[in-house]
Amino acid sequence: MSEPLLYEVADLWKSYSNGTREVEVLRGINFSVDRGESVAVTGPSGVGKSTLLHILGLLDRPVSGSVLLNGTDILALGDSARAKVRNQSIGFVFQFFQLLPEFTALENVLMPALIAGEHGNGVRQRARDLLAAVGLADRILHRPGELSGGEQQRVAIARALIMNPIVILADEPTGNLDPDTGEEIETLLKDLNLRQNTTLIVVTHKESLARSMNRRVGLVGGKLEELQ
Repeated sequence: MSEPLLYEVADLWKSYSNGTREVEVLRGINFSVDRGESVAVTGPSGVGKSTLLHILGLLDRPVSGSVLLNGTDILALGDSARAKVRNQSIGFVFQFFQLLPEFTALENVLMPALIAGEHGNGVRQRARDLLAAVGLADRILHRPGELSGGEQQRVAIARALIMNPIVILADEPTGNLDPDTGEEIETLLKDLNLRQNTTLIVVTHKESLARSMNRRVGLVGGKLEELQ
């Protein structure tokens, strides 16, 4: 029996209240992603790209529809089970890094493991190894305010990988970086996808990044369409 697709999204609807009326941002989305794929989600600002990513990552809930991850409808899980999936199976990379300013790079990377109850020397060494892998071996004790934007995003990528997730969800990961640093982060994410076969789903406005993915999908008018 073949393995299920990594993600299977069916009839996903999402709306927000805007004063006196409901605004539909996702209108019956059907979408699937296979293991090891890299997928870019593109479209104009405000159409719901980040909303879709947040639903895939259990940071938001739709009005209706299903999201299967490894064959399990993760939207139907209880609160603690959803939190476990979010912590252990999904890695997040955000445009504005979302690092905790009072903690060091090492402590920020360790945070998902600490939340999962892992405190041993093994996970601390893994955090150090991940920081070394993203080029920050000599910056592990620096706090975010002592790091450049590119270095902070590298910390965020290491944090996203600490629990060995099956998918990384990246929301405009280079949108807050200068062009040269942005290209370095793009290369790092694509290398991780290729070397570790970690599925990568990226929301981006950057055409060159989108075209470097295995697939591009466009979100317009609440619907997804495959792009050439």
